[in-house]
Amino acid sequence: MSIFETLPLDWQTALAPELNKPYLKTLLDFVAQERLEQTIFPPENEVLRALEWTPLERVKVLILGQDPYHGAGQAHGLSFSVQSGVRLPPSLRNIYTELHNDLGHPVAKSGNLEHWARQGVLLLNAVLTVRQAQPNAHKDKGWETFTDAVIKAVNTECENVVFVLWGAYAQKKAKLIDSTKHTLITSAHPSPLSAHNGFFGSKPFSRINQALLDSGQEPLEWKIFD
Repeated sequence: MSIFETLPLDWQTALAPELNKPYLKTLLDFVAQERLEQTIFPPENEVLRALEWTPLERVKVLILGQDPYHGAGQAHGLSFSVQSGVRLPPSLRNIYTELHNDLGHPVAKSGNLEHWARQGVLLLNAVLTVRQAQPNAHKDKGWETFTDAVIKAVNTECENVVFVLWGAYAQKKAKLIDSTKHTLITSAHPSPLSAHNGFFGSKPFSRINQALLDSGQEPLEWKIFD
């Protein structure tokens, strides 16, 4: 069974032209071979979790990450998110700090962002798999082509989505987005290397909610309940 058969029907329809392209079979064969020889994250049944938990018709916000966390037990298919009970990675801790400073929510103990995904926040990584302890090990193997198609589908099929592009890597994807139709929020990346250079103080969460209100949509509940 193809991993894409678990996707909501609207994603399958929107991505149908992409799913038959030869590069995708090559990519999946590569990842399958990697799983035989290496420890690969996330598990196969969680690779497409962002799309499974946020159907296309429900996308209100897209937060783009780069590739999954590469530590044991961390990645579970949502950008910036880790499984419950896992220590918060530095970038996520900084995201929570900014959330506290922006909206006053306490810094959560749980790093599981499922609550955001279920409300319509597509937590998409540009690369969907990684080797243990080897960040970017699956870069330029084909995932970027697939996730660009996901971004294009959101751009085309949805209205008034807020695209959140943190850092230079994510901001390169702005060319895929019609900024007359959607809202773009950009800043430095929440990584400890750059958070003090423009992420802290950028108030992305209140800006997202204001953009949603301005387009007649319900704002999001960003508080994570441990």
